[in-house]
Amino acid sequence: MKRKVTLKQIAKELDVSISTVSKALRNSVEISEDTRQKVQAFAKLYNYRPNNIALSLKNRKTKTIGIIIPEIVHHFFSKVITGIELVANKRGYNVIVGLSNESFDKEVINMQMLANGSIDGFILSIAKETLQQQDYHHFTETINQGMPIVMFDRVINEIPCDKVIVDDIKGAKLAVEKLIGNGCKNIAIITTKDYISVGKLRTQGYLEALEDHKMSPKSSLILKVDDKLLSENHLDELEKEIEQLFKSNKNIDGVFAVNELYAVTAMKVARKLDLEIPEALQVISFTDGVLSKHSTPSLTTVSQHGQKIGEKAADLLINRLELDDTDEAEEDHYETVVIETELIERESTK
Repeated sequence: MKRKVTLKQIAKELDVSISTVSKALRNSVEISEDTRQKVQAFAKLYNYRPNNIALSLKNRKTKTIGIIIPEIVHHFFSKVITGIELVANKRGYNVIVGLSNESFDKEVINMQMLANGSIDGFILSIAKETLQQQDYHHFTETINQGMPIVMFDRVINEIPCDKVIVDDIKGAKLAVEKLIGNGCKNIAIITTKDYISVGKLRTQGYLEALEDHKMSPKSSLILKVDDKLLSENHLDELEKEIEQLFKSNKNIDGVFAVNELYAVTAMKVARKLDLEIPEALQVISFTDGVLSKHSTPSLTTVSQHGQKIGEKAADLLINRLELDDTDEAEEDHYETVVIETELIERESTK
């Protein structure tokens, strides 16, 4: 049985661009007769069939960008979308937003639906279920068919595309070092399961900060929360887990949470247990959202600068969409842009 080939593989084998292969398969007069025959013969030999996950190729511009996000009611993602829209509209592009709702199936369906002639490229943050399953075929197929992707926040290093991230390790170290500098001796972390890339990196930053200050990490101070506890229906369970963390470790004087919901819940539990903030317990979270500003007390956070992430992601995607067809050197050169984090100090720390 002959192996299945993609547009990208045909282009590489025949030493031509993806655009040339696409046009040759459609008998475009822009391509020489000799090249058309070679491309068509190779495609026939390997039984090439276009994958309809990405029919909107460079020759058919829609001037529309597809955005896939895991959550819709999330301050960080809304700021990223704001940044994308600002740049896209300025450069003559529209945006369509799809929601994966952290589901692998919904992510794939969204991409198939939008790529079927509706958009020119994707900006996306990967669903938690996709990270858990480690099935990335829909990204690979989309890219192989000539449709560019820019990943942000949650990214996969092995996927060849442009990426925009923050330095999660450095941001977490900044937060934990602030707690250590403020005199905290027993710092707990409330984090995610390890398959979620950003949570894993922020946990690594926590551990490195402790190590740098010759403080031994204790497994009893590391709470890895199940994903389902982030939904409204399970917030009581989240509170119970955090309450158990405090009751099992009565000497906790600092908490670093990898998102603001964990942090705000920790402060709620602390008040229930009569722990004064910041006198007895200091709290810092990643993500500077609405909850952080309006919690009581207000929450010290590591800001990811979501709007900057969106603006940079849009620029990267549009620059790639507008590459000249002859610029093959740039076609396989991808950037990973790191946006600097910033510690926003409020009332939950001294």
